[in-house]
Amino acid sequence: MKIGFVGLGNVGGKLAGSLLRNGFDVTVHDLNPDLVAEFVPRGAKPTSGPLALMQDCDAVITCLPSPAASAAVVEEMLPAVDSSKIWMEMSTTDAGEVKRLAALVAERGGATMECPVSGGCHRADTGNISIFAGCDRDTFERMLPTLTTLGRRVLHTGDIGSASILKVMTNYLATANLLTCCEALVTMKAAGMDMNTTYEAMKISSGTSFVHETESQVILNGSRDISFTMDLVKKDIGLFQSIAEDHDVPLEISPLMVGILNDGIARFGERELSPNIIRRLEEATGLSITAPGFPAEMTDDEPEEPGYEVIPTGLSAPLAKLLDQ
Repeated sequence: MKIGFVGLGNVGGKLAGSLLRNGFDVTVHDLNPDLVAEFVPRGAKPTSGPLALMQDCDAVITCLPSPAASAAVVEEMLPAVDSSKIWMEMSTTDAGEVKRLAALVAERGGATMECPVSGGCHRADTGNISIFAGCDRDTFERMLPTLTTLGRRVLHTGDIGSASILKVMTNYLATANLLTCCEALVTMKAAGMDMNTTYEAMKISSGTSFVHETESQVILNGSRDISFTMDLVKKDIGLFQSIAEDHDVPLEISPLMVGILNDGIARFGERELSPNIIRRLEEATGLSITAPGFPAEMTDDEPEEPGYEVIPTGLSAPLAKLLDQ
């Protein structure tokens, strides 16, 4: 199968690298020609643009920073879509927008899968990231070998739109974790606690989280480099807030988080690294939240392993369907 890949940024570049590393026939495209040039020596083929990419490939993956960017690419590819083609959306996007674009693809006989990833850029780099897949079951099974190369744990979430909603939810939770970790670290520093000891206390306790065990490390190092920026966090938690508003859920914490990110962007710029939201508290207290011995960036120390489908526990619909087979 020939795979096209659009978007070679922090996440997309690592995912495309996993396909190349595992022997896939990959053609790449990005608005930054320097990124494309980096992939050609690794075995990727360049292309003239999205339309040519869809013409030449069986499936095209998009991994882009905004719904608008994805829409522009998909609309350019549409004339080349037919019943043999699949569009795979790996961006974090709006469920309504991915449904709209999927309908346009379906009108031309093509199939769509939304398959956003979760677990950090360092795991995207090793093929150990998690993937949510929203699509019909036939498309899921057709593309499962590709998904289990890109990621380790693959969850079929249901119809188009379901994966985007769940992905936005997980990013909302990750942001809440980040903000509370920042408050905890600054408060412990102000109380005179040793930062290395504080980190370990959080890690071995009920207060730990994936975010603490990754982002707290680069915060304490001082690099704050998690390959994710404040504008992307604001987009994701804004999408979650919109879902709640659309369903009349009167959230209380979410609006506070949106306000905190807006303030951070106003102070430090939208392309500031997201863990540097802690600077708001560092500046307010005059404290520097760093400690020796922590890495400047995260690397995945787990070996790359074949991926697999995750089946929801309990007698949920997906599991019940499998039991009936």
